[in-house]
Amino acid sequence: QVQLQESGPGLVKPSQTLSLTCTVSGGSITASYYAWTWIRQPPGKGLEWMGVIAYDGSTYYSPSLKSRTSISRDTSKNQFSLQLSSVTPEDTAVYYCARDALGIGWPTMHYWGQGTQVTVSS
Repeated sequence: QVQLQESGPGLVKPSQTLSLTCTVSGGSITASYYAWTWIRQPPGKGLEWMGVIAYDGSTYYSPSLKSRTSISRDTSKNQFSLQLSSVTPEDTAVYYCARDALGIGWPTMHYWGQGTQVTVSS
């Protein structure tokens, strides 16, 4: 039913802003009580929850990334986006978007995008 697809540049230079967009089909990003999340996985490391934008537009971020992270949405396009500023090579990862059916966390993240590789390098 619901499908998510990440898109954006695969290469970002250090100090720049990483910008990704998740396009959602088969479901509305404004439908209650869904929340729309960004997760990343650096090489050889585990999944890291980055943040979320809920159906009502509320946002929440990982404390470790809060200062650099912004999640927004375009309801007319049924898309939500990630901006991660001041990137370093440590931000190199596969980035995923996912739907949290209840906005409660991992147990209800049933739908994920395929992920997109982003490399931070000069």
